[in-house]
Amino acid sequence: MDPEASSMEDDPHVKVMMAGSILRKVKSRSWKKNRHFRLLEDGLTIWYKSKWVGKGHATFSVTDLEAVREGHQSEVLLNIAEEFPAELCFTLVFHGRQGTLDLVAESPEEAQAWIQGVRKLIHKSQTMDEKERLDQWVRDWFHKADKNKDGKMNFKEVKTLLKMMNVDMNEDHALHLFTMADKPESGSLEIEQFVQFYKMLTQRDEVWKVFQDYSEDGEKLMLEELENFLQTEQHEGEQSSQHAQELIDRYEPSENAKKQGTMSLDGFQMYLCSQEGSIFKPEHQDLYQDMSRPLSHYFISSSHNTYLLEDQLRGQSSLEAYIQALKRGCRCVEIDCWDGGDGEPVVYHGHTLTSKIFFKDVISTLKEYAFKASEFPVILSLENHCGVEQQAVMAQYLTQILGDMLQTTLLDGQVPQQLPSPQELKGKILLKAKKIGGLEECLDETLTDEGSDEEEMANGDAEMASTEDPSDKESKQKSDMSRELSDLVTYCKSVHFHGFEHARSHAKCYEMSSFSESKAKRLAKEAGTDFVQYNSRQLSRTYPSGLRTDSSNYNPQDMWNVGCQIVALNFQTAGLEMDLNDGLFGQNGCCGYVLKPDFMSDGNTQFNPEKPEEWEGYKPLRLSIQVISGQQLPKVNQKEGSIVDPLVRVEIYGVPQDQAREETGYINNNGFNPVWNETLNFTIHTPELALVRFVVEDYDKASRNDFIGQYTLPFTCIQTGYRHIHLLSKDGTAIPPSSLFVNVSISELT
Repeated sequence: MDPEASSMEDDPHVKVMMAGSILRKVKSRSWKKNRHFRLLEDGLTIWYKSKWVGKGHATFSVTDLEAVREGHQSEVLLNIAEEFPAELCFTLVFHGRQGTLDLVAESPEEAQAWIQGVRKLIHKSQTMDEKERLDQWVRDWFHKADKNKDGKMNFKEVKTLLKMMNVDMNEDHALHLFTMADKPESGSLEIEQFVQFYKMLTQRDEVWKVFQDYSEDGEKLMLEELENFLQTEQHEGEQSSQHAQELIDRYEPSENAKKQGTMSLDGFQMYLCSQEGSIFKPEHQDLYQDMSRPLSHYFISSSHNTYLLEDQLRGQSSLEAYIQALKRGCRCVEIDCWDGGDGEPVVYHGHTLTSKIFFKDVISTLKEYAFKASEFPVILSLENHCGVEQQAVMAQYLTQILGDMLQTTLLDGQVPQQLPSPQELKGKILLKAKKIGGLEECLDETLTDEGSDEEEMANGDAEMASTEDPSDKESKQKSDMSRELSDLVTYCKSVHFHGFEHARSHAKCYEMSSFSESKAKRLAKEAGTDFVQYNSRQLSRTYPSGLRTDSSNYNPQDMWNVGCQIVALNFQTAGLEMDLNDGLFGQNGCCGYVLKPDFMSDGNTQFNPEKPEEWEGYKPLRLSIQVISGQQLPKVNQKEGSIVDPLVRVEIYGVPQDQAREETGYINNNGFNPVWNETLNFTIHTPELALVRFVVEDYDKASRNDFIGQYTLPFTCIQTGYRHIHLLSKDGTAIPPSSLFVNVSISELT
């Protein structure tokens, strides 16, 4: 039993899990099967199989889980609610896009044991420090490779394990380390000896070299030597002496060294691998921006076709998709509403085979999850295809279910000259839809210049969505607008866009238009400065072309460059575009709002992303990244004996002049500790808008390189000096302990 798990061993809930339970795994009304689940001795792995006997079984780690939901909290369990009462049901939610597991216990007590037990274990795994996490990772590998489960590993098993861990090592060297770790000379390693073997194996020469540069005796860093390192290499100013002491207290494992105020190589390496040693400025991770500016001064994390978990022709419409987007900090969700049977409006992608969900269920889900990840306002973008009767039903659900959460009145009873701030709208949901008249003449019955995304596409974009039915369009334009629904719209009234000139003289701050990606790109190219000025006063929403039936995404950077706030992306589709979105919104407490640079908030700004050098505040910078080494990169190809040939590419996204990429050479057969020592240089013309993406790929001369991992962050959030970059999977979830070790410097362009 691991020491980490032993403190949990006596917990009554965890005891039940370790003894094992029969839980019913449910996939649909007709697919409900008993499985035997139990928690393994390591206190972190959950094992399950279909029969008590027989070979097939599966496992997953508690670290893969994000949460446990109690009762009927998934569509699958809601569907079988009559058959199984809520107190027997629970849902395990996995990180990222890995989905959920719906389970039914045999008794309420057993359900509670699993719900509470898993919650405690998730909490435990989330609060582990770097050292415990690494030890746990090594232990996991040991259990994976200990095929005969005798708790020991001979040299042959160790060689197999090294292959599994992506290490291609000279056999003599491996045997030498094995013998050194095998103290009793028994010919096999037990788990503690294996941890020792692994530590020798991962001795980081490149970290030792940096340590040597600052340590006089090569054994330890005195307080002032560490201080010197922090000032010279990590570019820390005045606070470096206080910080040096804090780092020793926090990361030095040896009590003796701590007492003497010194740091060992182990402590130094631990600091460099920690959050503080990461490339992301710690002070930008929490909420650090001014949240009292008008909404139009922020970039807002936004989702397109939020109801879909897959593509938009046949995909599943799902409440889970809303939950996942909101939990990732998304602050603008989309609802496509259509008339349903029995007077119940439904949500789906019209005229396609996507499944349907009830509008009222989406609103209930919104109520529950809107403010779990962020307290700042959520914009509900309504794509309304319903007749007047069901619009009235929608209005009723919105007011009944959301209650005070829905912002239906003006904050101070005054028609605003500028939009309210995220701070003033905390905990509020704003409806974005058409409105009869404006805020000024709320009694005027006429339907003034309204617009919706689909109509925008029909009027002036050649990329009419293939799913649109023109006859529907006709009837839509003749149909009336429900007064009840119209009255719920305050600060986000949908209107057609009639050009920048018209907007300058006539538009109100609460009026907003939607632009298809091609229209937005065209306007950005032809009238960049006008677009930036327009976006300083009003909100604009951009959305993917209707031709993207596979739910692929466009590059959001083109839209951010001109200050578009609501750049809607298909959150369900992993890849570069979502990496950029996660990268931009990973700062400021992941609250879904990021303050635009000051030069984009000024209504008279002359900034044009196409010509940044003509702007008066132009201050280009040089970015230099020495890519030193990689650590424990994941295997791409699970085939026996295959090991990666990694290379690193650094990509810059920003104004057109800043778009650039440089890459290192590839290292043959080493995913474990490749060393590149190559420097990549960039000129950044508009640092305030730039994002930097690090990509690791497995080189393949015959076909496309395979993706290994990536990490994206805003240029303004970079910490210079010796830093680790903790890589993420294609899905945006962490893959510890995979990392890159780099040395970053930023200087003025002279």
